[in-house]
Amino acid sequence: MYTAFSGGRQRIGNVTAVNDPNTAWMNMEPHWGLIEHLLGGTYKIRKGHRKFLPQEPRELDEAYDNRLQRSVLSPYYVRLERMLAGMLTRKPVRLDDVSDQIREQLFDVDLQGNDLQTWLFATARVCIRYGHVGVLVDAPAAGQSGRPYYVTYTPRDILGWRTELSDGEQKLIQLRLQEKILVPDGLYGEKEVTQVRVLTPGAFEIHQKDAKGDFRVVEEGRTSLSEIPFSVAYSNRMGVLESIPPLADIAELNLQHYQTQSDLSNQLHISAVPMLALFGFPASAEEISAGPGEALALPEGSDARYIEPAGNSYDAQFRRLDQIASQINELGLAAVLGAKLVGETAEAKRIDRSQGDSTMMVVAQQMQDLIDNCLRFHAEYMGEANAGSSLVNRDFMGTRLEPQEIQALLQLYTAGTITQETLLLQLEAGEVLGDDFDVENELEATQAGGLIEMQQPKPEPVLETEGTMPEAEGELMSWLDNLRKPERPRKQVLFFAKEELANEYFAVIRLTWFQQGRVESVRESHIHLYDLDARAEFHSTVKAALRAGADVSALSIATAEELGIEPS
Repeated sequence: MYTAFSGGRQRIGNVTAVNDPNTAWMNMEPHWGLIEHLLGGTYKIRKGHRKFLPQEPRELDEAYDNRLQRSVLSPYYVRLERMLAGMLTRKPVRLDDVSDQIREQLFDVDLQGNDLQTWLFATARVCIRYGHVGVLVDAPAAGQSGRPYYVTYTPRDILGWRTELSDGEQKLIQLRLQEKILVPDGLYGEKEVTQVRVLTPGAFEIHQKDAKGDFRVVEEGRTSLSEIPFSVAYSNRMGVLESIPPLADIAELNLQHYQTQSDLSNQLHISAVPMLALFGFPASAEEISAGPGEALALPEGSDARYIEPAGNSYDAQFRRLDQIASQINELGLAAVLGAKLVGETAEAKRIDRSQGDSTMMVVAQQMQDLIDNCLRFHAEYMGEANAGSSLVNRDFMGTRLEPQEIQALLQLYTAGTITQETLLLQLEAGEVLGDDFDVENELEATQAGGLIEMQQPKPEPVLETEGTMPEAEGELMSWLDNLRKPERPRKQVLFFAKEELANEYFAVIRLTWFQQGRVESVRESHIHLYDLDARAEFHSTVKAALRAGADVSALSIATAEELGIEPS
């Protein structure tokens, strides 16, 4: 059976060339193979043949090949990795004190068309997959034009490093990164070239493999920084640039599920067709045939019947598959989040989150520190004194306020027990006001419009009519109407289209707010596939915005009929 471990023995890296990995890389590498094959799905796991699906004793090669082609990998590991990375990016990264120029450049953070949020999702997946991830803030050599951009490296690409203790801090003094680039080949073709980037403080070298397989220096130069602009984030740190994949056990369980499912599918394939048995038929008789359009003439006293297994052993196989799937679901989030991937009561979820959020908090903090370091290098390249900071989401699961909780907050505000700022902060934290809602701007706008906190209205009895909404949501929308409805009559617009969306989005909603008939602001929010009750969240967001007087443009992977939107 395949195993990702090397038996506890240390592998020693013999570094004689620029592309040779060091000892730490050699000891980490055995942990990566299975995970990388699982990422490739059924196709890649089949290419592993007997490494991942052992051949039984006396099993013919032809029979094994047939069994291999019938074996399908369930993507438990891949889904879990995506979900955990999505938890970090379910809300946009908040940037504080970052200059407008750097903010603009972060809309294409890697020069590949990816904004900061999309890039963070992919980088977080690498961190969770391998145990750590490295990011180089690259820029043109000193004296050349261009701007900084971020390049993500997996631990497989980080071949070697050297560090030293300076001013109480361990800093990189040499770093070797392996890269694969495409270069033109002939008139129309292209070929892949392997190169190694060697970084030292303030300088770099690029070594490329020549036709003989040797690495030669093809480019070298100086940088404007006094240190190596490389930042690292860990999800399961063992040392400097050393880690173990935190989901290695999940990967092994996924492999076990694949092997068990293969055994069960093979047994069902063989035994699903019953076998015809003849009793009392002379052995010397000629061969007979049987089929749906044929009849058998048997001697007196003989009998014919179909024989098939009782199937009791299959139940045990099915139960075993369910047990493995349950282990993956429970261990997956319990190891990183402390919550299960199965249905639970709200109280159980709160208990699990209070016990298990700490590990994911560490991952979120690591990714936040990585972005902060990248911003610092970015600012140094741009010659800016203030780099700013970031805030990565720590609300890993939906905490949307219930209508009863909204009603209670509104009653407290109306009674003068809490201030308008406290109300807005609570509604924002409860995911009622959207991801891009700015409490300070809202307070300034409402105070300028005459809604001063010292002049809070006294509660008055509400007469229910056909057009009133006495529920909590109706009262909240009525309150938001006073903040957002334009003074001049305006025809509202609701635009909707069904489209395929990236980044596991269920819907993208753009809200255009007006004040005195003019556009005041445009805000965009995202609803992910893994959000709890995504359709209900879509309904609530769109309904609240329309009642508050905003124009709504929405894209979703669901149809208008599925979302209950009627064309006008």
